[in-house]
Amino acid sequence: MAVADAQNSLAGGTTCGSLLQQLQQIWDEVGESDEERDKMLLQIDQECLDVYKRKVDQAAKSRAHLLQALADAKVELSSLLSALGDKTHVEIPEKTSGTIKEQLAAIAPVLELLWNQKEERIKEFSDVQSQIQKICREIAGATEQVGSPAVDEANLSLKKLDEFQSQLQELQKEKSDRLHKVLEFVSTVHDLCAVLGMDFFSTVTEVHPSLNDSTGVQSKSISNDTLSRLAKTVLALKEDKKQRLHKLQELATQLIDLWNLMDTPQEERSLFDHVTCNISASVDEVTIPGALAIDLIEQAEVEVERLDKLKASKMKEIAFKKQAELEEIFAHAHVEIDPERAREKIMALIDSGNVEPTELLADMDNQIVNAKEESLSRKEILDKVEKWMSACEEESWLEDYNRDENRYNASRGAHLNLKRAEKARILVNKIPALVDTLVAKTRAWEEDRGVSFTYDGVPLLAMLDEYAMLRHDREEEKRRMKDQKKFNEQLNTEPETIFGSKSSPGRAVGAKKVVGPRTNGGANGTPSRRLSLNAHQNGARSSNKEGKRDIRPVAMSKEDAASHVSGTEPVPASP
Repeated sequence: MAVADAQNSLAGGTTCGSLLQQLQQIWDEVGESDEERDKMLLQIDQECLDVYKRKVDQAAKSRAHLLQALADAKVELSSLLSALGDKTHVEIPEKTSGTIKEQLAAIAPVLELLWNQKEERIKEFSDVQSQIQKICREIAGATEQVGSPAVDEANLSLKKLDEFQSQLQELQKEKSDRLHKVLEFVSTVHDLCAVLGMDFFSTVTEVHPSLNDSTGVQSKSISNDTLSRLAKTVLALKEDKKQRLHKLQELATQLIDLWNLMDTPQEERSLFDHVTCNISASVDEVTIPGALAIDLIEQAEVEVERLDKLKASKMKEIAFKKQAELEEIFAHAHVEIDPERAREKIMALIDSGNVEPTELLADMDNQIVNAKEESLSRKEILDKVEKWMSACEEESWLEDYNRDENRYNASRGAHLNLKRAEKARILVNKIPALVDTLVAKTRAWEEDRGVSFTYDGVPLLAMLDEYAMLRHDREEEKRRMKDQKKFNEQLNTEPETIFGSKSSPGRAVGAKKVVGPRTNGGANGTPSRRLSLNAHQNGARSSNKEGKRDIRPVAMSKEDAASHVSGTEPVPASP
């Protein structure tokens, strides 16, 4: 249209025509020849042609640039679509006709939107990859800061972004797990240090400075090296705790043994309750702060050492105390021992140093236990022996009571003696059965243990056999006395017949009586209710001078008992 306007302008003389007329007028005025005129017009035509050629060339170049720009735009559009993926929210222009500028105008907005999306996508990728890089660096324990991660702009699809985000989530979970494990280790170290009395901060910062409580949770190191060193620290502290507890329990055991050995009062023991309270505790049960501190263990060691030194001086006192307890048990059980010899033996053992005091006292404790068992096994028989001796005492009293001619007088206390006599007769009638039972039980006891049952050093069966013989002799004596009494009465009745009067009979010769057990010194230095057989025999002889004989239960000497058991008679004492 512009070309046509130019032609019209030239044809209408608006521009070129008017100029050509002016040129003709000038030529006419000048008188230019036709040849010169034609030559100048040809020159003008050539110059006009050159101008059109240049304009055409310029237009062609401009068109070529626009086509290249359109092609580049289409390539860039394809590249952006490929990089961002198919899931874009931008409408792709489908217009492929029209002028070049129209096509460029249609594609330019789309390119701009895709460029904006690409920039945002690159930012997202960079952010995700930076976080991944940071967590990986924390796990690796790297301290050097590196540059931003390189983003692959050729692949900015949402699928790739999701892959990075999934990787980031896994790393974040791993970081959280590691951080939780680190905090657990730190808490364990804190508890162990508290129990062991150690400085927690110096211990934990030695593993890694970031583990100090002053740093934030997210700033704590979660590297493999930190976790490994924490685990080793916990194991070392647990082993130290185990060893200290074992040491403390050993010291506590020694303390208790020494306390028991020396009868330490409870007030003094309570000063070390913090040591003995964990004597049977397991490692996990000891949680009190300072319970296994070094100074506490050293304090217990000093106390054990002090008691060890004190033990030697108190050992004799304790041993003699236990010996006294043993002697008391044997005394109550009427078992004869040699206390002086036992004490001399204890002194010799302690002074020689050939036996540990604990072993000596343990042996004495065993002796005490055995003595108690022995006493318990003898208790039933001893109870019956006591009943037998008490019954014999009542029998002796009854004999004296029956010989008293004034027993029925209305004297003060006569009614009490009468009641006692009634009870004594009932008790005396039970003596034979009691003796038989006692003999049976004693024999069963001896058969069961294979040893003789002694009462204050004298065999009990020998005492019972002697008592049975004496009781039999007494019965025979009673019969003889009864017969003698009848004979005397007959003799007294004959003079009465001759002279007409009856003389009052003389006092009958006293019957043999059973005298109750008298108190003698026991074999263990304690009171005993037995008599020696020799003493009884001598007493019997002296009483026979008055017409009486004592047959109460007696304990014979060891020699006499041995003679009796073997079937031989004891040698009587000189009158």
